[in-house]
Amino acid sequence: MTSPNLPTTARVVVIGGGIIGCSVAYHLAHMGCEVLLLERDRLTSGTTWHAAGLIVTFGSTSETSTEMRKYSRDLYTRLPAETGQETGFRSCGFIEVATDADRLEEYRRVAAFNRLMGIDVHELGPREVGELFPLARVDDILAGFYVKEDGRANPVDVTMALARGARLKGARIVEGVAVTGVRTRNGAVTGVETTHGTVQCETVVNCAGMWARELGQRNGVNVPLQAAEHYYLITGPLPGISREAPVLEDPASYGYYREEGGGLMIGLFEPEAAAWKIEGIPRDFSFGEIEPDWERMTPFLQTALARVPAAQAAGIRKFFCGPESFTPDLLPIVGPAPELANYFVAAGLNSIGILTGGGIGRLLAHWILTGDPQADVTGIHIDRLHGYQSNPEYRRTRTVESLGMVYRCHYPTRSMASARDARRSPLHDRLAARGAYFKDVSGWEGADWYAPPGVPAKVERLSWGRQNWFPYWRAEHEAARSGVILMDMSFMSKFFVQGKDAGRVLNWLSANNVDGEAGRITYTQWLNESGTIEADLTVTKFDDGHFMVVASDTAHGHALARLRRQCEGVHAFATDVTGAWAQINIQGPRSRALLQSLTSASLANDAFPFRCAREIDLGLARVLAIRITYLGELGWELYVPAEQAVHVYERLVQAGQSFGLQHAGLKALASLRMEKGYRDYGHDIDNTDSVLEAGLGFAVAFDRPGGFIGRDAVLARKAQGPLRRRLLQVLVLDPEPLLFHAEVVYRDGRPAGYVRAASYGHTLGGAVGLAMIEAGEPIDQAWCEAGRWEVDIAGTRYPARASLKPMYDPEMKRIRT
Repeated sequence: MTSPNLPTTARVVVIGGGIIGCSVAYHLAHMGCEVLLLERDRLTSGTTWHAAGLIVTFGSTSETSTEMRKYSRDLYTRLPAETGQETGFRSCGFIEVATDADRLEEYRRVAAFNRLMGIDVHELGPREVGELFPLARVDDILAGFYVKEDGRANPVDVTMALARGARLKGARIVEGVAVTGVRTRNGAVTGVETTHGTVQCETVVNCAGMWARELGQRNGVNVPLQAAEHYYLITGPLPGISREAPVLEDPASYGYYREEGGGLMIGLFEPEAAAWKIEGIPRDFSFGEIEPDWERMTPFLQTALARVPAAQAAGIRKFFCGPESFTPDLLPIVGPAPELANYFVAAGLNSIGILTGGGIGRLLAHWILTGDPQADVTGIHIDRLHGYQSNPEYRRTRTVESLGMVYRCHYPTRSMASARDARRSPLHDRLAARGAYFKDVSGWEGADWYAPPGVPAKVERLSWGRQNWFPYWRAEHEAARSGVILMDMSFMSKFFVQGKDAGRVLNWLSANNVDGEAGRITYTQWLNESGTIEADLTVTKFDDGHFMVVASDTAHGHALARLRRQCEGVHAFATDVTGAWAQINIQGPRSRALLQSLTSASLANDAFPFRCAREIDLGLARVLAIRITYLGELGWELYVPAEQAVHVYERLVQAGQSFGLQHAGLKALASLRMEKGYRDYGHDIDNTDSVLEAGLGFAVAFDRPGGFIGRDAVLARKAQGPLRRRLLQVLVLDPEPLLFHAEVVYRDGRPAGYVRAASYGHTLGGAVGLAMIEAGEPIDQAWCEAGRWEVDIAGTRYPARASLKPMYDPEMKRIRT
């Protein structure tokens, strides 16, 4: 065999020749980048070759995912004219059917959001579904959601078209060359080692699919994906099936259905899956199949076949099983690895690699070459993940659930149930004894709400409406507003930053001035060079060489990676102390009285003002007390060494009996902060938002010496005049409906934006959320008050009120007294 002609240098090396790798190479080449793609065997030989090729834009309430789907569909449509290589794309249409009330609610919510994103979704009755897909049984169908422009493509042909398009723009694609390692120096990529020599490069992109975890592991890069068995059946010939028949998807029957060779392909996503090759994927596995587990799959197959009765008599031409990669949260793993500079990853597509492949490639190419992915990546960024999620036991148990989640009803309050109890607060057992219901919080067990004494802490039935715990939640919320609550927030990310340059580093990272008076906490954002937000957090200064950064649980990896990069080459050291310190929040109008009964330190307003940070005595412990709130009330955050956390907790609970202390969970945290309009990075603000658009200009210190990252961009945006895109608080005036995420907001009858995050305002009297609104005119409070506002909730529009100012305590009087 002729030895491949391998170049010795390239700017970017892409590892893996599936659809993702070829899309990344295509888009890099189109942006003028010198790129080399290396494939260990042949293009598509991993999992791309056996994909079903569904091209579906319907189904997501993520703007990023929806835009990637739309772009991919459009790209596959135009690639043949550009490259001369067909993609097999046929716009035959797609129908998603709902057979129960909860799925109908979900799909109506999805449909409203997708229409806002420019997707032409039509709701059909059962008869119309039957007319479009005559083989389907429709007697139990409540509705179908139809997108005429969606359809199917040939995954191999799409990949080959992307590869040809990349080559036409100068990319080198070499097959039969396996990457055996990535070379590094001083924490950055310098090249790749292969079976045919070494290639020097500036950047590596790991697109190795189900091998991506093992490849990343060689350089300490965490890519916690796992292959699982994925099935489809191909029937014999079926009279009445047309090549132009739409794709039908029925999650309640575990199946999708499309024409294949005059019969039907019936793909399956069973509720409980099977992981494959936990120990590692064979390196020589190529165009491979897995022996089907008929015994395990037969019940699911029978359910899927019942949707198309004629298929049961058509015979089975092929029952196929092949591997697909799944991730812990069913979201892709994309972006720059926090462990190694210039090492990017695009893997773990959870069976949507074909329908988002074009968009993933474009996003990553922009990210690599410009530093800006041009989309919200907070939910898919690789740095959201944790090292223990690559453990064999974790992958074995979580993958069973994550594949099964594909076709479950996506209730907004559902929490993953597998691979739990891995990370616990020191207070976990005490909270459980108090009736806590725990949910997965970035792997931590977080108390979501508390059941009353004698009532089991369990969810009786998931739904889109009020569940059994709604009154417990309301009581916790009301206790925070009128009395005093205790909330365990030990999962919050905590970093000590120390050294003579610590203040300078943090002030360069932070838009606000965090290096001022000692003993103060400062709320700030970390921005990028474009002036958009990368982190939303607090910095507490103890002295000139000692600071503490506190960020949300989801921002842990992202904030720590940015912090450590800025500490390189200077006398500043970032230490992750998240697990070393418990965080107990005491909040509410009676919080001062409770805490004062336990400490000799004065907590009076003049002695311990808002934003003050000071060590106090509490029982036998020394506690860092910070007067700050995320709930909109008088309160303190107590940071306690882990070994003293239970002692402090017990003293608080004992003394709290005299003050009506009530435990409160994360549902109350969400509703209380939402009434106050407090932001949460990764939920209602993200990396696409200017700090000004997010309504956080008050936390920017423009005039301090030395500036900060993104200062020039923010000043340039400010100079452009009044903002026409702003984050608003939206309150539904009807007290019955609930908001969650992605509900479309209307002003004067026209769509103006959508709700990014929401909760229920028990004090305000209705569902409340934060919505990013775009207008063709300046947005100010008068503009908000002049409009007629509505919110679409599952197809029904409800009157609403919008405001730039917090609807609860806009003057902050309750916090500062």
